[in-house]
Amino acid sequence: MTTTQSTEVPTKAALPPATSATVRVQNAVIKYGFIFVTVALFLYFALSEGSFRESATLLDTLRYVSVAAILGLGVTFTMAVGGMDMSVGAVAGLGVSVAAQTMVVLNQVGTVAILAVLAAGAVAGLLNALLIVVLKIPDMLATLGTMFVIQGGKLILVDGQSITPGMTMSDGSTAPGRFTDGFLKIDRGTVLGVPISVLVFGGLTIAAWVFLARTRWGRVLYAIGANPEASRLAGIRVGAHRALAYVISGVLASVGGLILASRIGQGDVSAGTSQLLEAVAVALVGTSVLGRGRPNVWGTALGAVLIGVITTGLTIKGLPYYTQDVVEGAVLILALVFSFTLSKRRTA
Repeated sequence: MTTTQSTEVPTKAALPPATSATVRVQNAVIKYGFIFVTVALFLYFALSEGSFRESATLLDTLRYVSVAAILGLGVTFTMAVGGMDMSVGAVAGLGVSVAAQTMVVLNQVGTVAILAVLAAGAVAGLLNALLIVVLKIPDMLATLGTMFVIQGGKLILVDGQSITPGMTMSDGSTAPGRFTDGFLKIDRGTVLGVPISVLVFGGLTIAAWVFLARTRWGRVLYAIGANPEASRLAGIRVGAHRALAYVISGVLASVGGLILASRIGQGDVSAGTSQLLEAVAVALVGTSVLGRGRPNVWGTALGAVLIGVITTGLTIKGLPYYTQDVVEGAVLILALVFSFTLSKRRTA
């Protein structure tokens, strides 16, 4: 007498209803939690403070965060290749000094200043690429070194003093130029009531999203960030693409410098110093949006908007400025929990 054994493959037991519901809730929190936080804070400030609901306040909020957001887009590109650019704030400050030097000291028009600032940003990006790709210095260490070199270099460029129209120069002469009206419109001007700096922020966000999400180059950058060795074996020129990411970051940082220079109207030697932490924060916050757990353009933009909502709301409520750092830090920690702790538990 022979016996037969069932050849059916055992199927995985279905999750109990309660467990299944818990998983769905956790997935929803990971995917939409940070968007919910942003909307909730916006509604709280809008309902509790009438001035927060005014269109002028909302536009000023976007205008305020435009510099950090644009710098954050540059950081997003470097994070996409598995790196980090710590020099973006210094490059933005360099842009302010170069713009002032070009227009106030050299008496050139705004167009020349814009080209000079963008060129300075590209050179800074190439310097980072040289250190990282050619000399094989770790990204964070290389860009920190670049940050200090640029901060010191721009002080040498302006003899350690802020550049203002009509200032007395080191040789005793008076600076012949000034910030042109057209250049000042970069941040102070509007188009159909919308600040030009906000339009620049929006346009660059869309362009960065198209590049990273809809082109081969963007997909290659993400592939390098995920596994550079596998990308190299697949025939991708890893070094060239990493260099491209840092050059883009430098140029975007210089655009932020143009907006800063237009905003303050002088070559302030301390400009850009505070922008680094905000730029890195918005890029890191962006990794938690839609549960992606990776750098993404729309997440960075939303992170910048959230920082702006918090700053504006707390200012309207009259809270001291130093409390804003605490709240922004708490938001960053929350974003990291969404990006790493909860997402890892989901995939475990």
